[in-house]
Amino acid sequence: MNPPAMSQPGKAARLRLDGEEFSRRAAQLSWALFDVDGVLTDGRLIYGTTGQLWKAFDVKDGQGLKLLQRAGILIGLLTGRNDDAVHQRAIDLGLDLLLTGEKDKDKAFSSFLTRNDVSESQVAFAGDDLPDLPVLKRCGLSFAPADAVESVRTQVDVVLGPPGGRGAVRQMAEMILAARDDRG
Repeated sequence: MNPPAMSQPGKAARLRLDGEEFSRRAAQLSWALFDVDGVLTDGRLIYGTTGQLWKAFDVKDGQGLKLLQRAGILIGLLTGRNDDAVHQRAIDLGLDLLLTGEKDKDKAFSSFLTRNDVSESQVAFAGDDLPDLPVLKRCGLSFAPADAVESVRTQVDVVLGPPGGRGAVRQMAEMILAARDDRG
């Protein structure tokens, strides 16, 4: 499988598995989980003078999440932070699950699997930093933005072309949908 034409030309993803295996795994997915800072955002934390935290989310990434939902894939966020910006974005997009304040993502992932009666192979996960590694190593398909830390980029199934917060999630969604032959 060659990655489909993406929303941001010239930023091709690097697959670490062959196209047939990618398609097989994509067909099994029932969930896609995402880290927030560094995946859905560029990882910067901007504080106002009163301590309010601001984050910027890419509209195209949000559309990618909606396309996955329309194709029957449930969407969740798994993040170590617990802030109003993430809650509001999850509400705006109508996401299926929000796991915030999860410092031990491996433990949170195990609990998620049990509560939702789902196997590891049915979950895609996108992460960018060391706390994400345990989940990235366990899930059915693992993704990282182009600017993820090196130790993550060397462990995932797909290194996406765009950086976090700049279309990486949209590219991930398009790749999954193309592999499933389902454009949402």
